[in-house]
Amino acid sequence: MLPNDDIRFISSSIKISPPSKPQNFLSQIIHTRNSIAQLIDSFVTRSTLGKGSPRNAPMSSGSVLRSRGVLEKRALFEKSSLLCSATLSLIGSGPEDKRVSKGTSPILCSASLSLTLPEESSPPVPEGKESPQKGHSSTSRQSEERVLISEVLVRNKDGEELERKDLEMEALQALKVCKPNSALTVREVQEDVHRIIDSGYFCSCMPVAVDTRDGIRLEFQVEPNQEFQGLVCEGANVLPVRFLEESFRDGYGKVINLRKLDEAISSINGWYMERGLFAMVSAVEILSGGILRLQVLEAEVNNISIRFFDRKTGEPTIGKTKPETILRQITTKKGQVYSRHQGKRDVDTVLTMGIMEDASIIPQPSDTGMVDLVMNVVERPNGGFSAGGGISSGITSGPLSGLIGSFAYSHRNVFGRNQKLNISLERGQIDSIFRINYTDPWIQGDDKRTSRTIMVQNSRTPGTLVHGNQPNNNGLTISRITAGVEFSQPIRPKWSGTAGLIFQHAGVHDERGNPMIKDSFSSPLTASGNTHDDMLLAKIETVYTGSGDHGSSMFGCNVEQGLPLLPEWLSFSRVNARARKGVEIGPTLLLLSLSGGHVVGNFSPYEAFAIGGTNSVRGYEEGAVGSGRSFVVGSGEISFPMLGPVEGAIFADYGTDLGSGPTVPGDPAGARFKPGSGYGYGFGIRVDSPLGPLRLEYAFNDRKAKRFHFGVGHRN
Repeated sequence: MLPNDDIRFISSSIKISPPSKPQNFLSQIIHTRNSIAQLIDSFVTRSTLGKGSPRNAPMSSGSVLRSRGVLEKRALFEKSSLLCSATLSLIGSGPEDKRVSKGTSPILCSASLSLTLPEESSPPVPEGKESPQKGHSSTSRQSEERVLISEVLVRNKDGEELERKDLEMEALQALKVCKPNSALTVREVQEDVHRIIDSGYFCSCMPVAVDTRDGIRLEFQVEPNQEFQGLVCEGANVLPVRFLEESFRDGYGKVINLRKLDEAISSINGWYMERGLFAMVSAVEILSGGILRLQVLEAEVNNISIRFFDRKTGEPTIGKTKPETILRQITTKKGQVYSRHQGKRDVDTVLTMGIMEDASIIPQPSDTGMVDLVMNVVERPNGGFSAGGGISSGITSGPLSGLIGSFAYSHRNVFGRNQKLNISLERGQIDSIFRINYTDPWIQGDDKRTSRTIMVQNSRTPGTLVHGNQPNNNGLTISRITAGVEFSQPIRPKWSGTAGLIFQHAGVHDERGNPMIKDSFSSPLTASGNTHDDMLLAKIETVYTGSGDHGSSMFGCNVEQGLPLLPEWLSFSRVNARARKGVEIGPTLLLLSLSGGHVVGNFSPYEAFAIGGTNSVRGYEEGAVGSGRSFVVGSGEISFPMLGPVEGAIFADYGTDLGSGPTVPGDPAGARFKPGSGYGYGFGIRVDSPLGPLRLEYAFNDRKAKRFHFGVGHRN
């Protein structure tokens, strides 16, 4: 949103000269609830703090604008006790005016009501004695005395008829008690005076009693407000001019109504509140010529600081994280109008760094009349050792034989810069992965939020997905040594991009670790014909994620290109894409997913796309549908709540290699009579657990076979 520097506009049909320089409103801002300190008290943005962390104040909503009246009594009428006067005017904004109290409206107005009794109506007081109680009682009796009124009129302040009959009707309609041929008390006249003032069209109202031949005539001498001819708005740097024009457009050329003016100001304050901005209308003034002057107070950010708290004691402490590492994550910058919505997003961003247990933002008034932001943070332990387990998707002889144990060491905040080091080892009957990852989530000096990951990995995975088991139920093992670097960057909201360069040295071994070039069908196991293949891959990937939940929308596309810098290095191009869409239908969730890929060039047979299994087409063993250069797999699933953390699900999957199986070197799918396409369907349950979602499914395939599937986590 573009800033507006001191917005000034007037009615397009009327041209006026600029008004004289308005008074300084600083003193009024200091003494009203619209000051920075009071404004900050109305908005506090924080997260829920954990044990020992600083506590948060409740969040307050905006204020309601009101008009108030001040009654003052004074002597007025000579003979009749039925006469009072009232005037309404805008209070000046000078520093000498100290009548403003917390909770009053920016539209400040005062009314004075003059009431008196004739002097002779009070009984004489004996000399040397005081009788305040008697005087008070006499006044009360006189104020309650009723006087017959023969006629009620509305006149201007000179006692003449109003030029505008519509305003006369507004005043008459406001009267509830004062009617012709009625006996009235001073109190009842006083109430109708306030009703005329409360109609919003008049700046003063004075009731005058006139003796006539037919009786006492009661005249309400009123002074209408000026006609609205223009608007001067100061201090509104982020408020759109169009919104201001729309708020006051209907009032141009009409008598200013304080009630409608109050509604317009409430709408301006509401615009700020909807966007979580620390701002509101702080003062209103009617200048000569019917010009309205609005003073808007927008709380701009002056300084942002970080304060660390001990996670156990809740006391301030010295943090291990460098403050600039946290500050660069905050999108709120100096000079901006502070937004509690943006502040909440900043808190969430800091928490997603993974190194903070809790965080909150506290706005505080500064000496410059702006806002200082203090972010309170509680650091998590930096890291340590952990152990766990999982299941390999490449084991076809039964789920228990695919169990994997893992051991890892991680450090979340290396050098206090949120850089992460992970060293992990996963070991199973066949699977073995040793991995070292070092990630800098934001390269220093980069303004695009680019992250860098350096990775080294040594892995052994089963080759049964493509090549199945060999004679005597012996399996193949794919050994890979991989090293590379990747750079990631947010492209747009919910979109991210990754580019990298990865080197891989891979080969096939039997169960005793001996290298293999061909399988039992004499089909080649490597693309180069050697005991291993070398490849240098240039990788580009883009990913869209919705809310991040399992049922949210997702799209990803990955492109890899083999770079033959040496003659024996492989050259191929591989594209892989996947998409997911979730649709809520009452308590159920319909989840649709589609994935596909294609490879062009000289690639290793074990890099073919394997179709079938727990994360592909259920009802088939892992890789039993096909192994091809191309593939498409579609899935539909409906899940519904059952009992507590347990959900039920029904599903259907379909996959095909698009007839590309024979184009894979050695045609491993054709040699093992894989159909190339197939579908499966079934039902299952999901259980939330500390390890993640556990899936137990029972599926049927198009070849009348049945199979149990067990998995940890959501489907890929």
